[in-house]
Amino acid sequence: MSFVHLHVHSEYSLLDGACRIRELVERAKALGQKAVAITDHGVMYGVVEFYKAAQKAGIRPILGCEVYVAARTRQDRVHALDSEHSHLVLLCRDNQGYANLVKLVSAAWTEGFYGKPRVDHDLLRQHTEGLIALSACLAGEIPRALRKGEYERAKTIALEYREMFGPENFFLELQDHGLEEQKSINPAIIRLSKETGIPLVCTNDAHYLTREDARTQKVLICIGTNTTLDAPSPLAFETEEFYLKSEEEMRSLFPGLPEAFDNTAAIAEHCHVELEFGKTQLPAFDAPGGDSVAYFRRQCREGLIRRYGENPPDEFRERLEYEMDTVERMGYVDYYLIVNDFVQYAKTHDIPVGPGRGSGAGSLCAYCIGITGIDPMQYNLLFERFLNPERVSMPDFDIDFCNEKRQQVIDYVIDKYGTDRVAQIITFGTMAARAAIRDVARAMAIPYAVADQVAKQVPWELNMTLDKALDQSKQLRERMESDPQVRSLMDMARKVEGMPRHASTHAAGVVITAKPVSEYVPLCLNGEAVATQYTMTTLEELGLLKMDFLGLRNLTVIDDAARMIRRRQPDFRIENIPTDAPEVYAMMARGESEGVFQFESAGMKRVLMNLGPDCFEDLIAVISLYRPGPMDSIPKYIYNRHHPKEVRYAHPLLKPILDVTYGCIVYQEQVMQIFRELAGYSLGRADVVRRAMSKKKHDVMEMEREIFIHGMTDEAGKVLVDGCVRRGVTEQVADAIFADMSSFASYAFNKSHACAYALVAYQTAWLKCFYPREYMAALLTSVLDSGKVVGYINECERLGIRVLPPSVNESRSAFTVAGDHIRFGLLAVKNLGRSLIAELVRERETSGPYTGFYDFCRRLSAYREFNRRALESLIKCGALDGLGANRRQMLEGMNRLLDQLDEDNRRNVDGQIGFFDDPAAEGMGEPTLPAAEEYAYAELLEMEKEVTGMYMSGHPLKPYADIYRQPGISRTEDILQSAEEQTEELRDGAAVNLLGMLGTVRSQTTRSNARMAYAMLEDLYGSMELIVFPKILEEYGGMLETGRILLVQGRISLREDEAPKLICDRLLDASDPAHLPAFNPMGTVRRKAAPAAAAPQQPSPRHGLYLRVPSAESTAFKRACLPMAVFDGTEPVYIRFLDTGKLVKAPQSMWVWPHTVLLKELKNILGEENVAVVK
Repeated sequence: MSFVHLHVHSEYSLLDGACRIRELVERAKALGQKAVAITDHGVMYGVVEFYKAAQKAGIRPILGCEVYVAARTRQDRVHALDSEHSHLVLLCRDNQGYANLVKLVSAAWTEGFYGKPRVDHDLLRQHTEGLIALSACLAGEIPRALRKGEYERAKTIALEYREMFGPENFFLELQDHGLEEQKSINPAIIRLSKETGIPLVCTNDAHYLTREDARTQKVLICIGTNTTLDAPSPLAFETEEFYLKSEEEMRSLFPGLPEAFDNTAAIAEHCHVELEFGKTQLPAFDAPGGDSVAYFRRQCREGLIRRYGENPPDEFRERLEYEMDTVERMGYVDYYLIVNDFVQYAKTHDIPVGPGRGSGAGSLCAYCIGITGIDPMQYNLLFERFLNPERVSMPDFDIDFCNEKRQQVIDYVIDKYGTDRVAQIITFGTMAARAAIRDVARAMAIPYAVADQVAKQVPWELNMTLDKALDQSKQLRERMESDPQVRSLMDMARKVEGMPRHASTHAAGVVITAKPVSEYVPLCLNGEAVATQYTMTTLEELGLLKMDFLGLRNLTVIDDAARMIRRRQPDFRIENIPTDAPEVYAMMARGESEGVFQFESAGMKRVLMNLGPDCFEDLIAVISLYRPGPMDSIPKYIYNRHHPKEVRYAHPLLKPILDVTYGCIVYQEQVMQIFRELAGYSLGRADVVRRAMSKKKHDVMEMEREIFIHGMTDEAGKVLVDGCVRRGVTEQVADAIFADMSSFASYAFNKSHACAYALVAYQTAWLKCFYPREYMAALLTSVLDSGKVVGYINECERLGIRVLPPSVNESRSAFTVAGDHIRFGLLAVKNLGRSLIAELVRERETSGPYTGFYDFCRRLSAYREFNRRALESLIKCGALDGLGANRRQMLEGMNRLLDQLDEDNRRNVDGQIGFFDDPAAEGMGEPTLPAAEEYAYAELLEMEKEVTGMYMSGHPLKPYADIYRQPGISRTEDILQSAEEQTEELRDGAAVNLLGMLGTVRSQTTRSNARMAYAMLEDLYGSMELIVFPKILEEYGGMLETGRILLVQGRISLREDEAPKLICDRLLDASDPAHLPAFNPMGTVRRKAAPAAAAPQQPSPRHGLYLRVPSAESTAFKRACLPMAVFDGTEPVYIRFLDTGKLVKAPQSMWVWPHTVLLKELKNILGEENVAVVK
């Protein structure tokens, strides 16, 4: 006796199947079944993952898909006739069947998609070889005909499928989930089998693993259909029988039909597909002369001379020869040439290309032929980190292009290799910890407020899981233990956490193949994009060429700035700037890095000011360290940087490796070099061990610890790896070094990547330092569609650069340099299209400046894009100021003027104006505008805000500019940036004070029939939504007026995929700056003095950071000051000096942000007992 499940839906039947692949395989094995199938709805997303899991578990994987069959043909798309589709299960007998299934599923998406990806009988006939078909569930063609009482039609369809697939490859499916419809048609299916001889097969259409998982699957359905468990979708199952049953349970359903169960095992015996991994399948590059290897070597050698001169050092020549040999031996010559081809296309077609990204910047070959722009020899970058001869895996060149022209490069690749040979790559959005809570709460009809509170108790960290959250958050753990509803929510959320929720297209990934992509992998449609159904990782495992075409906005900024510079300095090239300009490093050391790539955040600015960078290596190190994990090393790095004489090395051999980072391990390349120099590893083997360390593979690490210390010999006693002891490093020291590397390996950064990005960052800093007008103009243009414009305009003002309002006589589409200042770009103005702006500029440059309002309208009136809305926007933003009329006159007179111009244009077209006609006599001269005084200043500002989203000629909050410099006042740009970077500086729930002006206020009634309000709160640096709940609205509702300036005390509210919001706790009228002395810069509003008769209040304990140090002159105190300066903030600091016994409150300049990294470092310096935080 044996039975195999042949109809199973995994988690990749998105928001329908609840069988996680690994658990599915384990469950089948636990049930004693020798094989199991995967048959997801219309897709093959999980096939490779399933195949590998089954192989690993030692059971046979049966690859398949439950396809959708069109009602008529796959090209028909009439809703009344084609909205219904049937199901058909297809299983792969062999590799030919797998290839055919891939083609069927691909064509279903690319040719037959209409609501669902559909095949039809014609397509099936073309691709039946190697496939076994099952008639499917109640939604199959045959069961549907039987449900309608059309037995003869069902019989005809069955015979057609038997003829199509062959008598041994088509089976009638029997299912019994306790559904009345199944019970009504199963006798007819058995009768069909007897009459036609088509064999039966029993399946269970498994959507989950055990009966207990039925509720989980129902929750998934509710999430996908936006319904609840109380009122589920019609798609939800009526019974709890759709699970992976045992053979005994299955056979009990149809005890009189043993052959229906035996057939499942017989089918499984016939199904044998072998997927091939690791075999590179690159498209061939059409090299000049036909010999790609010779062409590659010639390009590399010529590039070496071009980069380093006629006589490059022997070390460089040897490195190049080694790399070329390795690339050729590993079969990646064509890969280098393909990448170089589209990079050179970009460079020769005015498309900015980045200097490199990722480990590819470590290749000298790539640098010589022009793929990358960072010198790997100068910065000691390692080739083996990119292409390791001792680890067979695909190399990976990730290339940054100008954001605006990236698609042009992709189009070039498509044109070169063919549309059928290039596809984008799928990626899956999964239900992360917080999202799982919110999704499940909606499905379980749990109130939003409860779900929001629970979700926000999950720590905001990368790769956070619900289990980790319960370990870390005492508040969440206690809530779960005390509240049955929350326990139920958390239990269900943990069951669906991590499951794929939706498919989308990878932002940058493209696959290029030698033959049509559908001959290798299945395709799908994501929107309009044709994409692979396998993820980037799977494609690499299958040996396919994957490219990342990444868009980097900063490359566009650099290029735009360089173009403006060349107008006055024609020979300027950004590639020629020096990387050692002291003015640039001095600017960075002052923390003036607003607008500088990678260095804009408040935390980065603090690090720069405390580090005081003075060379390019410092920038590389800071980029590498300013991340979760290695941030712990920043205080040590800064201290060692300022006290180089105190740096100590565990062994002298470490000094040449770690000297550049002041004794700290920062880079992955340093880990590899330590293995090579201290223990004699090859760089290839060193990289393999580094990877094992980063992934915490303890068994590998323990084996390598022994080899690192004592070396390794072969069976004949030949030394393969020296080991530290043979090289003069003691066992104790070697063990300590290995332990240090192990603890930091998972945090160490790829120096090649950091180096390339540090170069882009330096270029932006250099431009800001030496050409601030051009750079800031380009930067402002790049952020027109974001909330950063206001912040950058403020930075311009700090630099002494005015951003002038738009002008039809000076502005272009983008921001431009205007003398010593910057002129606003017309693209920022609503209702102006690019074509109208182009015509406006062309007319000005061709016929001269516009001399008046009528002159402007007359000259543009012939263009179709010029209309009333566009003219109104130009008037309101001030672009027509200075043309002889004020804005009120122009707005009130524009309609009459435009009507007259329309009439003039019509008469011109009709030929009604003669050569000697007098336009003035005909009433066609310049009309007189109405006499009217200009609008009030406040109204003009509102007009500007209406059509540009910001104030042009001033800002209502300008009188408050000094207030924003107080440490207790937050800025919206800081909140938005902190949320974007997911830092802890202004995390969810953090209390803040915002000074701003209210926009439009809107209210709504809650379910409890109470009123709450929403408004946009704008400060000098941006805006964010303010939420006022009923209780607060009741107290402060009278202050919520559009245009009113308020000081708002509140809490930040962060949710996934939403802009940050501010929950209002308290309001203070700030319409008069004189009211603001009542504000305490430390972050609280001072309360009014108590009446004289009131009893004196007991002083509350002083909150803050408390330190105990030997003395003010002690080394320990001086060392402690360094990390405190890095983490400056608003928490008071109190210091107990043991030599005097005094407790001193530190000056405000020493107050801190009590981050865990800071506290850990202070405890290391002063001792745990000498550091405390009082809340």
